[in-house]
Amino acid sequence: MIANLEEYKLLFFDLLPQVITISIFAFVAFKAVRILAKFIQKIVLKNADKISHEERTEFEKRVSTIKGILIAIFDTFIWAVIIFFVLEKAGIDVRPLLAGAGIVGLAVGFGAQELVRDIISGMFMIFENQIRKRDIAIINGTTGQVENIGLRTITLRDVSGVVHIFQHGKINSLSNMTKDWSAIVFEIGVAYKENLNKVMDVMKAVGDELAKDKKFKNDIIEPIEIMGVEKFEDSSIIIKARIKTKPSIQWDIGREYRKNLKEAFDANRIEIPFPHMSLYWGSTSEPFQILNNKE
Repeated sequence: MIANLEEYKLLFFDLLPQVITISIFAFVAFKAVRILAKFIQKIVLKNADKISHEERTEFEKRVSTIKGILIAIFDTFIWAVIIFFVLEKAGIDVRPLLAGAGIVGLAVGFGAQELVRDIISGMFMIFENQIRKRDIAIINGTTGQVENIGLRTITLRDVSGVVHIFQHGKINSLSNMTKDWSAIVFEIGVAYKENLNKVMDVMKAVGDELAKDKKFKNDIIEPIEIMGVEKFEDSSIIIKARIKTKPSIQWDIGREYRKNLKEAFDANRIEIPFPHMSLYWGSTSEPFQILNNKE
């Protein structure tokens, strides 16, 4: 028992320098990759000072996304080096493993076709600049903010805080709602009795006033566009309008515009139709007359 304890002690002190060496290498390597990526990002963004604020925001999204992908690639390489280093220190000859990597890779390749498809699809999606981190997107019918784009998956977080993860190769439809610019579209219903020119003038005035608001004037790219009568509903006429905004701001501006428009409609006595219900109790029925059979 004592002999075994001594052997364990000797083994521990023999492996301790190697464990420390591997730990230091891993720490320095991972730290160096992140420092280098951050430095390169800073240099790239510094050279983009001449572009406009809107273009810079989009450029920062793209740079941040590519930086995350490159860090993931280098992390994978570092882990591979660490594994081979550990195997070699453990007395396992890694040369046969490297020699057999081609055969193993061919065998694994048939079972890893989906993994390869995900990685290739993700690379095309990144380099074609289809989507970036912090974008608001609709992927396979799910809406959320892009939190992370990895080598094989993309992560969305919806407005309820639920995280959705999609494989790149299984994305059938992708809609980017915040690329370059965004817009909020309104379909406002008014009563048939209203003067449509007056209604559209009020809508335009509310939009112009919002564009002068200190809180929103820098986020509205173009004046409100009144598109006109969109359709006739059972109890209302729908007028369509649009405000073009900076990315991701359209919902805040939309909520403020609807609030201001309701107040303006009330001030101008413009009716917004809503369902009415009339209850009819009927008239008092006459008593039934009973015939006398004796007569």
